Amino acid sequence: MPPVQVLLLLVPLTYLGAALLPEQCFARLPERRWTASIFASAAAWLLALVAAGTLVTQGAGIAEITLGNTPGVTLGVRLDALTAVMLVLITSVAAVILRFSRRYLDGEAGLSRYMRLFLATMAAVSLLVVTNDLAILALAWTTSSLTLHRLLTFYADRAPALIAAHKKFLLSRVADVAIVASVALIWRVMGTQRIDELLAQAAVMRDVPLALQMAGILLATGVGIRSAQLPFHGWLIQVMEAPTPVSAFLHAGIVNIGGFVLIRLGGLFAQLEVAQTLLVIAGTCTAVLAALVMTTRVSVKVSLAWSTCAQMGFMLLECGLGAYGLALLHLVAHSLYKAHAFLSSGRVVDQHLLRRMAHQPARATALHWMLGTAAAVATVLTVGGMLGLRMDGETGTRAAALILALALAPLFVRGLAGGALATLRGTVAAIVLVSSYSLGHAFFVSIAPHEPGTPTMDVVRLIIVASAFIALYIVQATIAANPAGRFARALYPACFAGFYLDEIWTRLTFRIWPPRPLQLTSRVAPLSTAVISKVIA
Repeated sequence: MPPVQVLLLLVPLTYLGAALLPEQCFARLPERRWTASIFASAAAWLLALVAAGTLVTQGAGIAEITLGNTPGVTLGVRLDALTAVMLVLITSVAAVILRFSRRYLDGEAGLSRYMRLFLATMAAVSLLVVTNDLAILALAWTTSSLTLHRLLTFYADRAPALIAAHKKFLLSRVADVAIVASVALIWRVMGTQRIDELLAQAAVMRDVPLALQMAGILLATGVGIRSAQLPFHGWLIQVMEAPTPVSAFLHAGIVNIGGFVLIRLGGLFAQLEVAQTLLVIAGTCTAVLAALVMTTRVSVKVSLAWSTCAQMGFMLLECGLGAYGLALLHLVAHSLYKAHAFLSSGRVVDQHLLRRMAHQPARATALHWMLGTAAAVATVLTVGGMLGLRMDGETGTRAAALILALALAPLFVRGLAGGALATLRGTVAAIVLVSSYSLGHAFFVSIAPHEPGTPTMDVVRLIIVASAFIALYIVQATIAANPAGRFARALYPACFAGFYLDEIWTRLTFRIWPPRPLQLTSRVAPLSTAVISKVIA
């Protein structure tokens, strides 16, 4: 069995080697570029599986690799449960998306560029996952952002795509400044960039220096921007002009990196109370508002984009509560779901038409909503409690149990409105979902343990989350019970406009640094100029 450090580094090197293959190798048979790319992706997936197997047989490990002949220049890699799960996840999703791309982009111009950029992005992301060095993690994150920017502008003649990519580029550079400043402050205070040493020092830290608290705020800010938290979310919604495989790659992989970084540094963030509270506030606001906006969207991909925005907010609030096991479960489930949702989005219209032709269920009344809520709470308390998802447990677990009960309530409501058989089906589905979530919670908590904060702040954060999601549930129930009522009519325009947050931010950023239409092709420059002028005005 090769040494663990060789196995881990072979994954990004495999992607990078395939990305750097010269065009001369495929001059006569361009189709072989696809074959080589898919083969490299499959090889990286197999290496990830072997690394996971090595973890099971040999245990976790951290290794330092000397670069060249200079003893002081090393690259640290780590193999633990988090590395293994993430490495298998990202290589699996990448392999599926790349195979889908072969058919989806067949006949398009610039396929060689697409494959090189896709593989280069995966090289950066896989290095980010395996590294034990915080500075290299930040550098790999920036590299993945730059290569993704080129993928988002794959169709260079689509002005809306270029404008959205310009917004993302600006925000990503702001995030880079925040992250680099955070890394520098952590290095200055802690005296090391090795993640294992940082976590070991944080575990015994009693008094947190102000500089370290500032570093946590800066890192939380960078993660929030990269994770499309309000009001920095507009680019995520508007990059739907990119090819569907690129959208799947972004939503199922790249946008989740912020959650991974927070989980990786969970032991350090447990000491940074202000940063944790900032994550809870930003994540809760984003999850609630984006969920409301998503209900007003009719475009499949745009609705999925708002869903990603809400899910990232939910993941960040889990990290802010210290529930890193739940955040990892959420990350894995979201990646798999979004990859499937985007790659199968072409069938959504047919499925919607079939549902419209089916029998429409009876409208739920206020009584149905009250009974459904009670049934959902009882199911979570009994089934979830038996499987470890207890309301009297840690802060993150209590928040998860509450939100799970609110999420399951509509199942019971629809069942009660539809009769006895529908109620039985809803009850069985709720029991299966609670059982699956509870077992997943137990497994992933063992991978990314809970990092509790101070009891007082934990209670404050729990009150923030509980109040926001109970309010969201009341709004949902009110609209569902009376969709044509005064409240629904008053709320709809603001939700449809995304609460005007992106418009305000876009005007501000484009006044500071507007996109340059002269960089576009002459065929689309007049259209682009008109669009940009309208946005800035």
